[in-house]
Amino acid sequence: MQMVKIEKLDYNLSKVAFGGIIVAEESQKDANNYVAEAIDAGVNYFDVAPTYSNAEERLGPALVGKRKDIFLACKTEDRTRKGSQVLLEKSLKNLQTDYFDLYQLHAVYNLADVEKIFGPDGAFETYVKAKEEGIIKHIGFSAHSTEAALALMERFDFDTIMFPFNFVSLLKNDYGSFVLKKALEKKMGIIGLKSMVLSERQESDAIDYPKAWYHPIENFELASKAVKYTFSRGINVIVPPGDIAHFRWAVDIMKQQDLSLSDEELQELRVLAKATVPLFPLKTR
Repeated sequence: MQMVKIEKLDYNLSKVAFGGIIVAEESQKDANNYVAEAIDAGVNYFDVAPTYSNAEERLGPALVGKRKDIFLACKTEDRTRKGSQVLLEKSLKNLQTDYFDLYQLHAVYNLADVEKIFGPDGAFETYVKAKEEGIIKHIGFSAHSTEAALALMERFDFDTIMFPFNFVSLLKNDYGSFVLKKALEKKMGIIGLKSMVLSERQESDAIDYPKAWYHPIENFELASKAVKYTFSRGINVIVPPGDIAHFRWAVDIMKQQDLSLSDEELQELRVLAKATVPLFPLKTR
């Protein structure tokens, strides 16, 4: 597994993260096996959230005896101090740990969210207090809105950002490029979402990919090029789609010694992006 040193975290992370949604609605036996497989492959970054069905309840037992060897990240969508505190405590209990290496504001969509988070009795008060107490080591955020992401980076010096850096959206309408530029300038840890996604959800995805709200790439060679494109833009870590098959693809891609993208491969992606309806169609500043 290829690793990357994130200076703001002072930690060497695997370039592939294990998204906790992989173990959601799975048996505990399968969850244990998937986690063991990930660790055996060199993956040390595990990310989960309360909104991923019962993923926390499955991931906690699967990590017993392994906690000291991994980087564990969690997050919450609650925007209030009281609500986020309740969810933080519940996540700690579910995951059988007394601290998180990274705790993130989850799925911040708009400026109203940002104002509520940083307002009186907002969720950020929970984060500051928890960090002071050593319950969380680092603070980050995830967002799918460029407006929200840029606003968050203006309000606080976050350690990490999770954002959909997707080849179709970037190549077709530059979606996320300004967010990426700002994150690179701030030397944040950059965690790429949707790197192995092709387009909007298709009707068959409800059966084929029940944990996804999008249509993932279904060809390994294309997935490999898409991931290499993501890394070529300066992303540090990717979170594959939430099924074990795509996670295994990501691990296999990381076994390649050369992750550079050739001019020919880039042109292939440009042609495909031009002909594809992007998951994130709106061009931003």
